[in-house]
Amino acid sequence: MQGLEITVLLGLAMLVGTVLAPRLRVATPLVLLVIGLALGFIPELRAIELPPETVLLLFLPVMLFREAWTTSLRSVRRSLRYIIPMSTLLVVASAFAVAGVATWMGVPWEAALVLGAAVAPPDATAVAALGRLLPAKTFMKLKAESLTNDGTALVLYAIAVALLLGDQITPLQITGMVLLSYLGGAAAGIAVAVLAFFALRRMQSTLTINLTLVLVPFVAFLIAELIEASGVLAVVFAGLIVAWVSPRITTAISRRAADATWPFGVYLLNGALFVLIGLEVQLVLHEISPSEIGILLLVTVAAWLALGVVRYLFQWLFSPFSRPPAGSSRSLRHRSRVVSTVAGFRGAVSLAIALSVPTVTAAGEPVPGRDAVVFVTAGVIVLTLLVQGPLLPVVIRWAKLPSDDAAVEEYELAERAISGAALASLDDLAAEHGVSDRVRDRARREGYERLELANARAVARQRAAEERDLAELDASLDDDAPSTMGPVPPGAAEDDARSGPKPASANTASGSPTSVPSGTGDGPFASGPLEMIAVSDDIDVTQRSPLLRHKEAQRLRLAILDRKREVLLRLRREGTIDDLVARKILAGLDLEEIRARGADKAVE
Repeated sequence: MQGLEITVLLGLAMLVGTVLAPRLRVATPLVLLVIGLALGFIPELRAIELPPETVLLLFLPVMLFREAWTTSLRSVRRSLRYIIPMSTLLVVASAFAVAGVATWMGVPWEAALVLGAAVAPPDATAVAALGRLLPAKTFMKLKAESLTNDGTALVLYAIAVALLLGDQITPLQITGMVLLSYLGGAAAGIAVAVLAFFALRRMQSTLTINLTLVLVPFVAFLIAELIEASGVLAVVFAGLIVAWVSPRITTAISRRAADATWPFGVYLLNGALFVLIGLEVQLVLHEISPSEIGILLLVTVAAWLALGVVRYLFQWLFSPFSRPPAGSSRSLRHRSRVVSTVAGFRGAVSLAIALSVPTVTAAGEPVPGRDAVVFVTAGVIVLTLLVQGPLLPVVIRWAKLPSDDAAVEEYELAERAISGAALASLDDLAAEHGVSDRVRDRARREGYERLELANARAVARQRAAEERDLAELDASLDDDAPSTMGPVPPGAAEDDARSGPKPASANTASGSPTSVPSGTGDGPFASGPLEMIAVSDDIDVTQRSPLLRHKEAQRLRLAILDRKREVLLRLRREGTIDDLVARKILAGLDLEEIRARGADKAVE
């Protein structure tokens, strides 16, 4: 098929999957995978073969960069005790367990080790797509693990391929490969992030800023590959660093544009990848002789079960060396391990590793076991997505993990903190920017209204949390009422907030009434045709015009937003609030800044 036909086919498949998934109440990636499997029954479509370079160079850099961008750096630092062993020792244990099972079932040892390296690491994009129901801390730990474990898997893959091709690998060479993979990948990512920092801080155009951000993951991946280091780790390091410094070196308009375009682009790539995985399974299935399919299906199921067993046992054996959450019981830790085991999805990285296995040796002979590696890897991916994906919500409900309200509490804390800081510095900001008392007082009223609204939301959320705890207690006593899971988002208590403290009335401002125009704009006078109502005869013609007051209000509003942003980034730097909480509030401040600057300056 031609490239245009394939593009249209993928687009239609994603459209159908996106429409069907909500109706079927199934995760979209699962529907797309099934659509790919169904399309594979058409002989012409089975000719679509996915080159490994397509996954490695087109899909992975963008998707991993986005996942790193939306990962909390604070959570990564606090979970290193969990992430380091899970992304290194567990990957090695999983790879050798799968290799042992496959060898016992008749797969050559060298090919079995390649298979183990391919299916050992959970995939970050699959975890992000299917693990949204997890508590925030659990989800972020799994995501961070999935972002960092690929380096270990790629080193194992390089060793296994060398053995498969008949090369000799010494322990010293293995040590060098591990160090180069991790240290080289980290160095490449940091170097690219530093270059991006100095480039972005000199840019003001939205277009050039976002073009630079698009280039960052590809450049990081390329540099790492040139030095034979881990391109995956390079992209992850670059994404984490650039996301941290982005609020200080990019503009509000560019950040809003990036927040609108990146998720859509990643969704397209991710959706196309799941459809292509389904097609790849059918392609490999028809290339293997029928006599081998039965045993390979058994190997696939055995490898999938081995991955789950090893993951659970590793967490159980490693638990004495970890730091369990305060107040957690043995039963809760067991349920958490089960949830983490079910959430270990495989995806793009595993497929890319399997497809990267050479087809012929240096002597020109076919590589033994390559078809088996690709088939079993694709089968394990399908099983993790089609079995563990629908099973995960059931397991989460069974586990009854404690709700995680930390993000909501930090959001409310940050909102009150930045609003209070802005009010405290209002007089200084007004004097610095030459703002009249009338404009300053109006800004103070609006600030107090915002602060009162934030306090009312916090009170409403606490009330809802108390009611939820009481409902859960009643359910545990009566055993007939389902408990409510999950935190209440800040906006969900809007209605309750109306019954809380009322904001100050705008009519309490000091000063005599003044004449105002009536028009079709916003506000209490937004009715009827545009006209000028009666004015006072003793008006002072030297007073500031509405246009000047508007410019003063604009300058003051921008200064207040800068002050809020400064306090917000300080709270993030000190670790008081999480990166993702700061990014959510920053998005609101960016939107306010764009509105304050006006439509004429909203486009660059």
